Amino acid sequence: MTTPDAAVAPGIEEQPERRLHPMSWLFVLIQQLKQFILPILALFLFGRGDRNDLWGLVAICVLGAVSIWQYYTYRFRIGIDSLEIRSGLLERSLRQIPFARIHNVGLHQTLLHRIFGVAEVRLESAGGIKPEAEMRVLKLEDALALEALVRRRSRADAATAAPVDDPAAGGIGLLHTLSTAEVVRVGLISNRGLIVVGGAYVAMNQFGSDMTSDLIESWGRVLFGMVDSYGRGHEAMATLFLVLVFLLLLRAFSVLLALLQYSGFRLEEHGRRLTLERGLLTRIRTSTPRRRIQSWTLREGMLHRLFKRRTLEVGTAVLDNGSHSQPRSLREVAPVATPQRCDELIRHLAPQVQWPPQTWQRLHRWTFARLFVPQMLLASLLGAIALWNSGLLGLVFVVLWVPWIAYITWQHASHAGYAIDERMVATRRGWWTREWRFAEIGKLQAIRFGQSPLERLLGMATLLLDTAGGNALAEPLRLRFLPEADARALQARLAREIARSPLRW
Repeated sequence: MTTPDAAVAPGIEEQPERRLHPMSWLFVLIQQLKQFILPILALFLFGRGDRNDLWGLVAICVLGAVSIWQYYTYRFRIGIDSLEIRSGLLERSLRQIPFARIHNVGLHQTLLHRIFGVAEVRLESAGGIKPEAEMRVLKLEDALALEALVRRRSRADAATAAPVDDPAAGGIGLLHTLSTAEVVRVGLISNRGLIVVGGAYVAMNQFGSDMTSDLIESWGRVLFGMVDSYGRGHEAMATLFLVLVFLLLLRAFSVLLALLQYSGFRLEEHGRRLTLERGLLTRIRTSTPRRRIQSWTLREGMLHRLFKRRTLEVGTAVLDNGSHSQPRSLREVAPVATPQRCDELIRHLAPQVQWPPQTWQRLHRWTFARLFVPQMLLASLLGAIALWNSGLLGLVFVVLWVPWIAYITWQHASHAGYAIDERMVATRRGWWTREWRFAEIGKLQAIRFGQSPLERLLGMATLLLDTAGGNALAEPLRLRFLPEADARALQARLAREIARSPLRW
């Protein structure tokens, strides 16, 4: 592959077909072994010691042959305006990917990739469930050259299509970075340690309940032995101490995961594209045009407020797989930043919208009742179960829980609201954990009007605003609990706006 400057030089001819890196078969083999590693290990570890154990070696040899086969049958060529990929021997395929249709370029480097000086390249288009192309693997300089080529091609296409005074023209420079102290704050704020421990517990249960019960029993003996060593009368203090130690270890584990994931975090602007790079051992680099951003999300929990920070995320036109560790598209613009910095990033990247809104509109006056009734039904069910199992004492605990439910519901209802102007529609919700979301009206694809039976009774409705791509596991943008007349009027207004304006994604 040529250098980025030569790759986009005027008048350059198409390049001849090329193969991937000579060691690409090794990375394809490792990727395939990840899918079959558990059956192969089970065959080696729990086999009977006869010739049947050799089938594991046979499987590895077959996978190795397939990997080498794929290396020799995979070709790519960089054309004037597209990337051409040819693969397969018995079943041949030819794919042409125009540079103008590539919405996201992702570079993935594990520790092994960095040792060999290579990278895995993923090219994705809007709304695709799978990448348009996965190139395992290219030399790092070739991968960066391909990324620069796509970036310059898209910049040239956008320059010819957009007006000269377009405010989204963008510049070149560093937008946001995380110091080591900020990465530590990410770990302290997040609950990734608890999520990983919970996932490990679920995975252990897949191997049988005996393994989990034996582990809990052995750890229980150790813990209760420590409690008994404190002597009589100190059991409660010892138990509280062990719980605190466990929570501290979880936070320390979360900090470690954050250091592995967010070290070297850099958000850069290259004209009309945003490039994000992060990771300590595994480096992830993704590049997305700014115009592909469909929605914005600001999050603030109790620990965020303790550190005076917020999290800024975006949803892009590329359909994400929901994985925080290896996202396919640009997601976290600022894992942590001050509220002022988050607002500055929004105003810089979306200058056409006014953020924060000047005024927020309240929801339906019966929003408290809409939120409180389902909680009361759940409390009544728990009260009946507690009365059946524990008598009046259990019922008393549930009754004392009701005022707390009412207080939380009142706080959620009072903090919720929405805002709309000529360019954007926004919503806010939450009290303990707060969330602000907004999207440009020109990025909306569809609007759905919905009412539950309770909402029809209370005279309210919910509007679901759909945008392209985004995280498959994330909740879509909703305007909840609006007065029914306001919801219908707003639906008609947004439908007119969408019908008369072209989709900008």
